[in-house]
Amino acid sequence: MGTTWSEMEADRAFTRAMRARRRTALMGRFRHRERACTCLAVSDAATSRGRGRAVAAGHGVREIPLAAIRATVEPNRARQFDCGFRPAAHTRARWRRIWIAEQRGTVLPPISVVQIGEGYAIRDGHHRVSVARARGAATITASIAAA
Repeated sequence: MGTTWSEMEADRAFTRAMRARRRTALMGRFRHRERACTCLAVSDAATSRGRGRAVAAGHGVREIPLAAIRATVEPNRARQFDCGFRPAAHTRARWRRIWIAEQRGTVLPPISVVQIGEGYAIRDGHHRVSVARARGAATITASIAAA
């Protein structure tokens, strides 16, 4: 079976994003930063519950800025993406599937986030956020859950 144009484009986009992740990590080491931006921040669920209640009026499904998503509530996802949601090498297959689905016009479900102060911590949809950022999107549809 041959490789389609969408698959080749997805591979090139993934490679660009993964190289940008490595470049950012390398620059952090050269600049002697204690904690480079190599992993996505993890938001403590107990902490997010306390802060999330103050903004209960903002819950529901709506468009949110991608730049406002700054953390995850899933520690196991933190190493799969850096703070810019650039992917690690082992996420290639799933990342490509989401890129191709968006390329074909498939409507993907909203991501799930928890509001933490002015930003958001992601519960579900890490790969969708990564692909949206790689495509240059400014916003994404999100279900804002009660903390």
